[in-house]
Amino acid sequence: MKKDIKFYYKLFAATFYLSAFTFGGGFVIIPLMRKKFVDQYKWIEEKEMLDLTAIAQSSPGAIAVNAAILVGYRLAGVIGAMLTILGTVLPPLLILSVISLAYTQFRDSLIVRYVLRGMQAGVAAVIIDVVVTMVIDLLKERNVLPVFVMIGSFVATFFLHINVVFVILVSGIIGSMAMYYGKHIKKSGE
Repeated sequence: MKKDIKFYYKLFAATFYLSAFTFGGGFVIIPLMRKKFVDQYKWIEEKEMLDLTAIAQSSPGAIAVNAAILVGYRLAGVIGAMLTILGTVLPPLLILSVISLAYTQFRDSLIVRYVLRGMQAGVAAVIIDVVVTMVIDLLKERNVLPVFVMIGSFVATFFLHINVVFVILVSGIIGSMAMYYGKHIKKSGE
């Protein structure tokens, strides 16, 4: 992939656009990044985007920024990471700066309250879309363990109210054991 000024502009513009028109946090921007960088531009493979997403989720900090850093670095090294960070952070910074000027008018507005409630429904739909897409891809690979971990994590946090930290630790242990035993079985089979 040739990296010229147009490529860098396209990389920055893509992350700026996604960040400017994505409401609801990092889990919403991830599927949109996948659609932009995997489906539309074909700069990253689907599996690699899933791996980058997993790394972004497990790293401290905002998931949208973490994912932008990883995608930018993967595509164009340090310069790409810097451009994608700027493209991801700049829109919320500008929007919040403008909103803070008129906070008291927004705070009591019934229309703004209803708009935000509508956005919550859209965010929920996008997150459900991501989960369904991931499950379908995992089932196509005949990899059911991550599906069971997803379901178990949901049940543990939503119904049993188990602390998310414990759920993450247990999921990490399960994933590590699965990787270890998968490699061990592969070696013994060779």
